[in-house]
Amino acid sequence: MAEKEPPLFLGLDLSTQQLKAVVLDSSMNIEHECSVSFDADLKQFCTEGGVIKHEDGVTFTAPTIMWVKAFDVLLVRLQNAVCLSRIVAISGCAQQHGSVYWKRGSKDILQNLNFKLTLEEQLKNCFAIDQSPIWMDCSTTKQCLKLEDCIGGAKNMAEITGSRAYERFTGNQILKMLETMSNAYELTERISLVSSFCATLFLGKYAEIDFSDGSGMNLMNLRTRMLERQLVKKAGGFTLEEKLGFVLVPSATNLGCISQYFVERFAFSPKCIVSAFTGDNPASLAGLSLKSGDIAISLGTSDTVFVWLDTPHPQLMGHIFVNPLDEAAFMGLLCYRNGALTRQKVCQECAKGDWDTFNEMLLSTPVGNNGLLGFFYEYPEITPKVIGLHFFQGGIRIESTKISPQQQIRALIEGQFITKYNHLKQLGYFVGSHSRILATGGASANQHILQILSNVFNAPVFVSKETTNSTCVGGAIIAASVYWKTKPSEIKTKSYEKLAALPVADLHEVYRKSFDVAFQLEQSLLNN
Repeated sequence: MAEKEPPLFLGLDLSTQQLKAVVLDSSMNIEHECSVSFDADLKQFCTEGGVIKHEDGVTFTAPTIMWVKAFDVLLVRLQNAVCLSRIVAISGCAQQHGSVYWKRGSKDILQNLNFKLTLEEQLKNCFAIDQSPIWMDCSTTKQCLKLEDCIGGAKNMAEITGSRAYERFTGNQILKMLETMSNAYELTERISLVSSFCATLFLGKYAEIDFSDGSGMNLMNLRTRMLERQLVKKAGGFTLEEKLGFVLVPSATNLGCISQYFVERFAFSPKCIVSAFTGDNPASLAGLSLKSGDIAISLGTSDTVFVWLDTPHPQLMGHIFVNPLDEAAFMGLLCYRNGALTRQKVCQECAKGDWDTFNEMLLSTPVGNNGLLGFFYEYPEITPKVIGLHFFQGGIRIESTKISPQQQIRALIEGQFITKYNHLKQLGYFVGSHSRILATGGASANQHILQILSNVFNAPVFVSKETTNSTCVGGAIIAASVYWKTKPSEIKTKSYEKLAALPVADLHEVYRKSFDVAFQLEQSLLNN
């Protein structure tokens, strides 16, 4: 980089369907964006939605070398659009929970890459298994039960690691590999999360796993930030701690300078810093510039809620991760399968698919729906594990045939937000006078839905003035914080500036009276 040229920061996201990049300038404005679609750009790997669905219907993987190839393609596209020598720091994120298994001898290959050859050409034989388990996999129920049993049950697992054992979490995937592919496990020299795999490529040596993404393994003690040896031993025997790298690091950690390979092949500066990479959800927290008291709610295909927590209260529902912006803090995460798809289904059935009609019907009913509460689980829910449509009034179950389409629409929207409020409370989050909600996703364009959200939570709702890739932006922010030697939380973006809704105190009071009732009814559904 020429001495007078301003620095740039590169944020990357290896997501399920694509590899994305965002370049930020020193004012945190987007200078360039580009991506590689696995299905469209790398058709030779025969993925659908970036994944391979196996015949058993529960095993989901992705070709590891496909991800390597994606970096080859992305970096050429970046080089054609950006002066890469101006990039002073790199960080990023990846889909959580997935894992990569480096074959014995790969360390030497990484350290001696030939800049005249592609990464794919040199790393194609470096993996003990060709297919990496990913977050969609749900084939490890037996392994989940074994890990929970070894630590004293699901509640203890959640208390220690931040989550009960989930099929997609890395520790359960490792145990499955040990039990079903022991030879490949024995050949494995290092196990990376997908995030630390990305950092490894840029470093030319094995990168440490960061605290935030490491929280999604069911192997790390949430409070000590160290691997929990009893779980590690059960998941992978005496060698797993070494395979994972012994020590985890804060998200904003300088791991070293970029590999000489990238200096010679793509003209990166040899002084370019590589920071630890993290998971996509933690990176979103950084990209949205969340602070203590904030709530981020993504109203997309699935609904996702995450918050900054100072004190964790792990539950059997939801997840607690180490906060990527402040290693002494935490973040709470809730995932809901019944998001946009369920809202669209109700819109179709009650309003013939017309959202203007949907809004009119919503407004035609009173706030609080005269005490009618609805739980809409068209698809098997994650939070909580329930399925079906359930309506109650005054604590008494009501048949759906006795409820008008207008009432169903209000019950859907109010019910989704009331349950989210209750679940956050269980995780240790309490709405305060300085709380604000940052809304994203398709439904964040619906003013009437946002007003209900604001009234339920008694907090103002903000939306983005421009469409931004919060995961990549979060990675670039972490990279900038490492370069400037400051906390990521001190670096702000301008993404969320538009006030969309303010709470009405009297209307919040209507909802407040229903919180406990809704929670008790949900518990009854779980018990039945």
